[in-house]
Amino acid sequence: MRNQQRWVYHRGEGLRTFGVEEELLLVDPETGLPQPLAGTVTEIAAWHADAGPRTDGPEPAKPELYYEQLEIGTSPCTTTPQLADQLRRARLAAAAAAKEAGVAVAALATPPVDFGPLLNPDDRYQRIHDRYAHLVDEEYACACHVHVHLSSPEEGVGVLDRIRPWLAPLLALSANSPYFQGVDTGYASWRHQLWQRWPMSGPSELYGDVEAYERTTREMLASDVLVDDHMVYFDARLSRRYPTVEIRVGDVCLDVEDTVLLAVLSRALVETAARAWRRGLRPDPVSTVVLRLAAWRASRYGLGGELLHPLSWRPVPAGEVLLALLDHVRPALEDAGDRELAERGVARLLARGTGADAQRAAARAGGPSLASVIVEAVRRTTPA
Repeated sequence: MRNQQRWVYHRGEGLRTFGVEEELLLVDPETGLPQPLAGTVTEIAAWHADAGPRTDGPEPAKPELYYEQLEIGTSPCTTTPQLADQLRRARLAAAAAAKEAGVAVAALATPPVDFGPLLNPDDRYQRIHDRYAHLVDEEYACACHVHVHLSSPEEGVGVLDRIRPWLAPLLALSANSPYFQGVDTGYASWRHQLWQRWPMSGPSELYGDVEAYERTTREMLASDVLVDDHMVYFDARLSRRYPTVEIRVGDVCLDVEDTVLLAVLSRALVETAARAWRRGLRPDPVSTVVLRLAAWRASRYGLGGELLHPLSWRPVPAGEVLLALLDHVRPALEDAGDRELAERGVARLLARGTGADAQRAAARAGGPSLASVIVEAVRRTTPA
């Protein structure tokens, strides 16, 4: 996702391009302890990328906030099979580079075991740590960000205003962080709870137009709370690097097929919202207070309890909310050829549960150390 020249505003016909960024943990394959080797792993990955043939494929891996984290991502994709292929290749490449460095990659949104992370010495990350102090010391969490192409900033703001009610269900289906520092938190996504401590995170207000969006950003920067404009950490935002809506609400998913589902539903949500904006349909005026409550339920229960229904804002079984989401975006899914994949993916999640459910099952089978959770995560992170 870092090749900015490949993303330009356009009003072309056909499907919106989309892409994914995933954050992974680097762990000792035997003990499960996170290992601060992102610099070494990215150097190995870059060497292999430079030595191989020049092909259109995933972006090179890079370090993140902590050296126990690694970010991988796709380049812009048009079709879902293309996206799925790039995600698998990105995970395989990261796993191969990690193995050469003596570690493994695990798609865990929070580390199950307690450890002391090593901050990336990059100047920007150091400034963030200086500003936010201990908040940063516990922010070793891994997310999944989905970028969906826009035709204009005006369309982007129209999309942001209209996808707000449906972001909590995306969090629920991606939930993959029940453990933190050796404790079962009781939440399906503890990463979301950690993230809510940032003063610029969570759902956003309705904007109405680009000027209101930019004014909000200017006011946030003028407060001198943010280090820079890349720290607008709302659940969805207009990317500062690319002409995309960036949906940031999800945990990194344990299984690549769930990441694909998250991306497919995100693109369909953006397309559905853009069509509503072009038709002049008003967005739901639901308050950010209610949206925070909806996100809390998604974080607490994942798909194992009740979520707030985006049409009534009353609690109902999670399955009803996911079926409502499918119904909401069905025309966009059909036009993209993704309807069957999305319906199968939702049925699969409702039947077997989220990554959080898989982690708890591994813990029950493996005993109190939680090493079994990480071993299972390593196995499932890299597709066969």
